[in-house]
Amino acid sequence: MYIDGVFCGGGIKGFALIGAIMELEQQGYAFKRVAGTSAGSIIAGFLAAGYSGAEIKLLMDDIELSRLLETKKRIRFPFARWLKLYWTMGLYKGDALECWIKETLEKKGIRTFGDLPDKQLRIIASDLSNGRMLILPDDLAAYNIDPLQFPVAKAIRMSCSIPFFFEPIKLKTVGEKYIIVDGGVLSNFPMWLFDQDNVKSIRPVLGLNLVYEKTGKEPEEINNAIGLFSSLFETMRNAHDSRYISRKFVKNIIFIPVKDANFIEFSLTNEQRTGLIESGRNAAALFIKQWTHRIKKKKID
Repeated sequence: MYIDGVFCGGGIKGFALIGAIMELEQQGYAFKRVAGTSAGSIIAGFLAAGYSGAEIKLLMDDIELSRLLETKKRIRFPFARWLKLYWTMGLYKGDALECWIKETLEKKGIRTFGDLPDKQLRIIASDLSNGRMLILPDDLAAYNIDPLQFPVAKAIRMSCSIPFFFEPIKLKTVGEKYIIVDGGVLSNFPMWLFDQDNVKSIRPVLGLNLVYEKTGKEPEEINNAIGLFSSLFETMRNAHDSRYISRKFVKNIIFIPVKDANFIEFSLTNEQRTGLIESGRNAAALFIKQWTHRIKKKKID
């Protein structure tokens, strides 16, 4: 059965999304149109290109995550690193991440949005220069950019530009330059994207949302600037879309509990990766039993 999918952001915890996708595909579901933010945009992009959940897992197994955190040059002194952050607005360039995404998509023949069917893939980013949400590729025309010629890997990289962690993308047009950062700043779980599109119920829409599960009863300890930023960004982006998840949509969302991993922790152990994937599989398996029955009943009615 074809469905439309929406994938939330979550940084490195996005491994859990892969597990849920694998379980859905095993149960006979396939994604027709997809949308995502940040880590969810990577998953959505790979699905749109034709990768299966199992293939995405293999891709992630093969990549050394720390390799995606390159800098312009080796910085020996801690103070110099923070000075660089002041001018570049990011600890890491993000070029290696974009290059890996680009090479992965090209293996399936996908370079620009013109290589994909219309509306098959949509990605959320944040335009800080204009203080507005950016839906890619839909909104590119407003920047005098041909949406069909825009690289998919660049759009995903824009959506993954975690503030101060990755350098923001500078989107240049004739005489203008716009600063683009992570889509999670404005919409980490864009379930609303298919709201208008599916008024006539073209096909079921399923959301995959990560839910932070605390391992202890004590409040999280914040001891430094990195911890403060991580907690601030995590709290901010999770709050943005939570009010939109009304009763109308909550029945079509897989809530995946995740723990034991900071969203910018790029040194996950194999055990942590496996745990996140299994969490996704288990959450999807429990959800599908009731969801499939509800869809079939709706069709009969």
